[in-house]
Amino acid sequence: MIKGFVVAIDGPAGSGKSTVAKRIAKRLNLLYIDTGAMYRALTLAALNKNISPSDVASVINLAKKIRIKLEDSPKGLKVALNGVDVTSTIRTPQVNTCVSDIAKIKEVREIMVLEQRKLAQGNNVVLEGRDIGTVVFPKAKFKFFLDAGVDERTKRRFKEMQGVSIDEVKTNVKQRDKIDSGRKIAPLKCADDAVYIDTTKMSIDEVVNTILKYVKHG
Repeated sequence: MIKGFVVAIDGPAGSGKSTVAKRIAKRLNLLYIDTGAMYRALTLAALNKNISPSDVASVINLAKKIRIKLEDSPKGLKVALNGVDVTSTIRTPQVNTCVSDIAKIKEVREIMVLEQRKLAQGNNVVLEGRDIGTVVFPKAKFKFFLDAGVDERTKRRFKEMQGVSIDEVKTNVKQRDKIDSGRKIAPLKCADDAVYIDTTKMSIDEVVNTILKYVKHG
């Protein structure tokens, strides 16, 4: 594969895109970039400084200053915020609740998109998020949109989280869907030229193999 090879995977919370993207990256020896982790790291930074998601000016200023680093490790993707490992702490219920409100800020998305493009520059990559195929890399050769029913996505997210009820998780999933799909800037949607995959009744391996067939024969 030539340098600059991009596989874009989008989808809502719990659609399986993170797990699938990691496996695709490993199978094809691509750099894996979890764009959602970047927004989560910013959200964590805001929470640590008691900055409300509604304080747009302060969030934007913070986004310009923080340093987010993504790197592979034997245990998976490692996320560092200003040099501190925050891989686990960006997955807390508090971050889950606030991340969509921060991610919908126009200037924040512009900052993050530039960073994502820098990370991918000159590399063969697989990126997953909510606007990879529509905004970050609209000319990516391979685009996929993973989806699943809300009940199935809730079950998946519930397995990943601690200290919350399944009803709370379902409420959060629905809220994130509404915010992500309804925002004016880079809303969650399937690109016109993306392959839509309903993962509700599919195993991770089945989804991965489906994507690999497209990539290897494309």
